[in-house]
Amino acid sequence: MKRDFQTHGPNQLWVADITYVPTWSRFLYVAVVLDAWSRRVVGWAFAMHLRFELVMAALEMAVRRRQPNGGDPPLRPKKYTSVAFGT
Repeated sequence: MKRDFQTHGPNQLWVADITYVPTWSRFLYVAVVLDAWSRRVVGWAFAMHLRFELVMAALEMAVRRRQPNGGDPPLRPKKYTSVAFGT
């Protein structure tokens, strides 16, 4: 992407991030997927763990809700290291 996040329509580029929220007992992790064009959250998931399933749940929600490119997500995960994200 070379830090160029400009798009000309929806579902051309999704970006994702993970954050955490401290609770009384431990952290709650939240993964979100955003459409770079509309800047809307198109998928999200939360869990008490920071495992690959958390990110996959958010991405799967985005794909179900938006149905981009016949079901192929417009996301190239660079930060995530799971083999499930191999490009």
